[in-house]
Amino acid sequence: NEEKGKINEIILCCGYPISIFFIVVNEFCERFSYYGMRAVLVLYFRYFLLWDDDLATSIYHAFVALCYLTPILGAIIADSWLGKFKTIIYLSIVYAIGQVTMAVSTIHDITDANRDGTPDNFTFHIALSMLGLVLIALGTGGIKPCVAAFGGDQFQEHQSRQLNTFFSVFYLCINAGSLLSTLITPVLRAQECGIHTQQQCYPLAFGVPAALMVVSLVVFISGSGMYIKTDPEGNIMWSVCKCIGFAIKNRFRHRSSRYPKREHWMDWADEKYDKLLIAQIKIVLKVLFLYIPLPMFWTLFDQKGSRWTLQATTMTGDFGAFILQPDQMQTVNPILILTLVPIMDRLIFPLIQKCGINFSPLKRMTVGMLFAAMAFVSAALVQIEIDKTLPNFPSSSESQLKVVNIYNRTLNVTISPNEHLLIDSFGSSADYVTLDHQDITVSLNTNPVITKAFSLIKGGRQTLIIPSDPTIIKIMVAYAKVSTGDQRGKLMFAVFRSSCLVNSDLQIHNHGKTCDQHGEQWCEFSRKFGFGASYTFLIPSTVFSTDCASIIEVEDMKPNSVHMALQIPQYFLITTGEVMFSVTGLQFSYSQAPKNMKSVLQAGWLCTNAVGNIIVLIVAELGKLPKQWAEYVLFASMLVAVSIVFSIMAYFYTYIDPAEIEAQIRKEQGLEPEEKEKETLEMEEKDEGQKNDQEVKQTKI
Repeated sequence: NEEKGKINEIILCCGYPISIFFIVVNEFCERFSYYGMRAVLVLYFRYFLLWDDDLATSIYHAFVALCYLTPILGAIIADSWLGKFKTIIYLSIVYAIGQVTMAVSTIHDITDANRDGTPDNFTFHIALSMLGLVLIALGTGGIKPCVAAFGGDQFQEHQSRQLNTFFSVFYLCINAGSLLSTLITPVLRAQECGIHTQQQCYPLAFGVPAALMVVSLVVFISGSGMYIKTDPEGNIMWSVCKCIGFAIKNRFRHRSSRYPKREHWMDWADEKYDKLLIAQIKIVLKVLFLYIPLPMFWTLFDQKGSRWTLQATTMTGDFGAFILQPDQMQTVNPILILTLVPIMDRLIFPLIQKCGINFSPLKRMTVGMLFAAMAFVSAALVQIEIDKTLPNFPSSSESQLKVVNIYNRTLNVTISPNEHLLIDSFGSSADYVTLDHQDITVSLNTNPVITKAFSLIKGGRQTLIIPSDPTIIKIMVAYAKVSTGDQRGKLMFAVFRSSCLVNSDLQIHNHGKTCDQHGEQWCEFSRKFGFGASYTFLIPSTVFSTDCASIIEVEDMKPNSVHMALQIPQYFLITTGEVMFSVTGLQFSYSQAPKNMKSVLQAGWLCTNAVGNIIVLIVAELGKLPKQWAEYVLFASMLVAVSIVFSIMAYFYTYIDPAEIEAQIRKEQGLEPEEKEKETLEMEEKDEGQKNDQEVKQTKI
């Protein structure tokens, strides 16, 4: 590596700098790490930390918002102080530490002193995971604006074809890493692991992305000696902010009516700043004004990883040949992106143009918003169907009780004040009884009559067990709705006249074993559990003589019956909206901005994404709508209203040619046209190249 301006030998492979292969592998591993962690994040909040849907959604979107704000910080650090190479190295170390911290926070055995499978100190796990997420957001956001630009720095001006190919491969790696990680990490999560108790394997689901981030860092450092490293030159965003700040301050100083008005408020900066810079900022501000309604699109779009994933947990993913995990449904988006982008670019948009329809970029973006709104209407319709199948859980002031009778005859059960149940031997009540009071009295029509008082848990479900000796009736805590997509159920053993297992906490997948008190007899019972179902199995004393055939099944909660395939239309609509909105929006923004201001627009675009996620956070925490489908309709309505406002703004927008405006200002200032400057520079470089056939001059892209 040489200092800036000196000659540097570049090692080529197939016409490409060999250093870019390290950069491409680094990007694939980093994207795998980020999207793999993000795919299972909301389920980790919901089912490991036991947060409710609203809190899990809020923290998820707060994290995503931070990930879209930190790239601005990373760009300023790279351009103003450290340079791209050192920024990538230092923030990748922060990133890797964050991923490892996050993986450690998911190990339940660290605080599970009583070995019941549940952490005893949730504060420890929450604090560790929040620290990990902050470090990850700083890392992934900080290196985001640097890696692609650093890859571009490795090419010379005569390698424009290779540069274009590099960016194509670079973004292919981004999509490949996203797609593969979103497929693989949910499968890892669905496995069972643990030191003392077997639980869903979140340590593996987060550990693999952490390992990939370490690999990404090692690969990038390995190519250190081959990189072209440029010194920081200052950040254009900082210059823009200072110019705008001076204009506002100067305007405030001259707010008196005795000072003549100026055509534009930015003209108050011409006392200190160049007219060309002021004109460029005016152009950018005009585009940024159109960005104001855009966050609402991202508000809907980024809920794929939160609300839609939680919706999938209440559905069945059994496709026959394979079982789809709820968090794997997110892979539909990148698959559709790879399909729809070429179809739109090569077929749909040209066909609309041939029909004589003026489908301008801003009109495409408006239509993209409407497609996203339709996606949430579709999600609301799916949610209505799901709600029809969900059990009616008690409110915070209610309790629910189910009665299971394993006495040898039918019993009349009276629950004060006026609940009367007739329950057959080895049977149960048809459904949970909802009670609006916590203290109850249970009476059995035995001889003599048995009466016993109980205190129920508010807001929860419990099961009243009447054993073979009804004098020892007791209440056991029932499971909540199992809805993480696993074929998992609740198994309750009740074995007569033996000291074998009596346990309401055992969960099994496909089979369970029973034993007598000496462990000398056994039989195997197999049952395929439905998604989200909960079962109680009554095991009589004759279980061994009947080879498990006498086991009686009680279905506490029905399995999920709405199929995940019903989510495909909403994913298709939101992805169509993404193609029309996001891809077109970036193309429009770049076409309307001066060359040296594209980073400013990129920062503005990322800010719209961050603000969109903050809106989700606010609605989830403050909205508190009683039905999820109502929240979907609310978001759809908000986006339709915003799209109407945006269409009005777009109607009055006038398309410009930034290069033409810049040329006009240069001419007014007597400056050499940019094209002429470029031609002069190219001639000088050509002459220099002829003098040094064996050497390659270091240049910047």
